[in-house]
Amino acid sequence: MQPSPPDPRLVGRLRAAGCVFAEDEARLLTAAAGSRDALEGLVARRVAGTPLEVLLGWTEFAGLRIVVAPGVFVPRRRTEALVEEAVRLARPGAVVVDLCCGSGAVGAALAAAVAGVELHAADVDPAAVACARRNLPGVPVHAGDLFAALPPGLSGRIDVLAANVPYVPTGAIALMPPEARDHEPRVSLDGGPDGLALARRVAAEGRAWLAPGGSLLFECGRGQVAEALSLVGAAGLAARLVTDEERGATVVVGTAP
Repeated sequence: MQPSPPDPRLVGRLRAAGCVFAEDEARLLTAAAGSRDALEGLVARRVAGTPLEVLLGWTEFAGLRIVVAPGVFVPRRRTEALVEEAVRLARPGAVVVDLCCGSGAVGAALAAAVAGVELHAADVDPAAVACARRNLPGVPVHAGDLFAALPPGLSGRIDVLAANVPYVPTGAIALMPPEARDHEPRVSLDGGPDGLALARRVAAEGRAWLAPGGSLLFECGRGQVAEALSLVGAAGLAARLVTDEERGATVVVGTAP
């Protein structure tokens, strides 16, 4: 049985607000609302720019339903390319770290795809840590600034380090869509003057945390590729690039000797 089509007036309001997939959003919001008044409230917030995922309280990522809380970075579909490469590098029982974890989506997807990994996650934002703990029950989710958050016993043992670092240059944040610029924490967007400040730290500091043959992975913009590969090489790691044209993803991989 086909679901009922969404109210055309609702679709029109969402489309006028710039929602590209207005019919799908209308259907999801209608299903999430318990009453007409609740639906009106959700639509008003969506039209004002609140991310759909925050209104629903979840998003789909790598085949999983991930809890999304207000004020937490919404996982992007393009990051599934990073997950797929990390899955290729991991093995059952590997030590895996989801750094700058946000909602914990990357770690959850890795744990679902590779049996028995020893997973740790970390983020500097308390809201993200709380959200990640909901998506990663039983997994240690650490609070703190990059590697300072991790237990010292992980040093030299990490097989796969997936770092969802921000890479938007500071000056470009004002040009981002309002739903990201106004509703996601700046710490999850701002990559410094050239967008690679956090990536430099992860590469430079991360080398000592990797096991022999271990790899770190992070995304960057297309215009940042040359510098991103260079900074990984400068950290003593073998650098390579993975691209996914369909998702618009660019993933830098650095592997320890």
